[in-house]
Amino acid sequence: MLSLALKNIFRYRLRSFLTMAGVAIGMFLFTTVETMQQSLAKVTRSGADDTTLVVFRENRFCPSTSRLPEHYLASIEQVEGVRKAIPIQIAVNNCGASLDVITFRGVPPGSLLEYNSDLEVVDGSAADWTKRSDAALVGQTFAQRRGLRTGDQFEAVGINVYVAGIIKSQEVQDNNVAYVHLPFLQQASKIGLGTVTQFNVKVESAEILDPVAQKIDAIFSSDSHPTVTRPEKAFFAETAKQMIELIGFTRWLGLGAVAAVLALVANAVLLIVRGRLKETAVLQTLGFSRFRIARLITCEGLLLGLLGGALGVGSAVLFLHWQSFTLGNEGLTLAITPSATVLFHGLLVALALGFTASLYPAWRASRQPLVESLNAG
Repeated sequence: MLSLALKNIFRYRLRSFLTMAGVAIGMFLFTTVETMQQSLAKVTRSGADDTTLVVFRENRFCPSTSRLPEHYLASIEQVEGVRKAIPIQIAVNNCGASLDVITFRGVPPGSLLEYNSDLEVVDGSAADWTKRSDAALVGQTFAQRRGLRTGDQFEAVGINVYVAGIIKSQEVQDNNVAYVHLPFLQQASKIGLGTVTQFNVKVESAEILDPVAQKIDAIFSSDSHPTVTRPEKAFFAETAKQMIELIGFTRWLGLGAVAAVLALVANAVLLIVRGRLKETAVLQTLGFSRFRIARLITCEGLLLGLLGGALGVGSAVLFLHWQSFTLGNEGLTLAITPSATVLFHGLLVALALGFTASLYPAWRASRQPLVESLNAG
């Protein structure tokens, strides 16, 4: 039945091609929206392996407005349950929601790899970064998006740096920033030595995130620079509200794309049924039952949905992987990265839409009286 359905589809190449092209466009949009939704869920959904806290200045929203004394580090490290901590100075080109966000993170050069053991230098050398004060370790996604290689120099946010290496990490944020020396960034951004934007803190286990956060805030509650401490993913969800609202709206675009694909395939299959009344009648006279006629039409709808869906989903995955799009808000970045789950989900949706859209045309074809079909003009 699938072989016969495939032959019927390619007998009318132009109509089939236009239908599959329309399905591909709809599934391209759907896959892009799904990728955005899954990427957002990945960085905001807490898990048992989440052990990182972010210590920020109370009642501040943008990195440029959060200023904390660097000497807070010693007090934070003494809190029971804290495994290690690192001060971070952040400089960003745009605090609002934006597609092209450039984020510099200034950290003590001797503490970065010790704090984050997941960082892997895939090109260049960590030693070169340590030796040169204006050097930067650039995240893999950031480097791909900006076309940067080891040995290049680039300037952004009024800061000129030398690319000493390209890094990758399991942490999404690390792949989208440029790490530089803390004193260098403090001077280049005119913040001044001894002042940082935030502290990232790793605790012993996820169960003590909230108690440790409360202890840290209690230490500095009466200080001139009070803090607010939250789990990293909660911090992302709270801080990047504009970006989350924007991505939440795209779900309606995805639903619209699904509805458009459903209507397109249903219309195409219905036209196929109406244009082949005599052929359907001949098949019935040759012994095809009404159920087999319905199966044949259903197979054609499935193939139109699957072929067009595969084209659209595959194109979206390749496009997003090649372009390395990111969304940024208040110094936080979200990499829009497709996954195997998105690919499989998109193909499954395309198959389901093709099947659903062909049900009514298949019913119409199976219920068409044989005599009227033979007499059709």
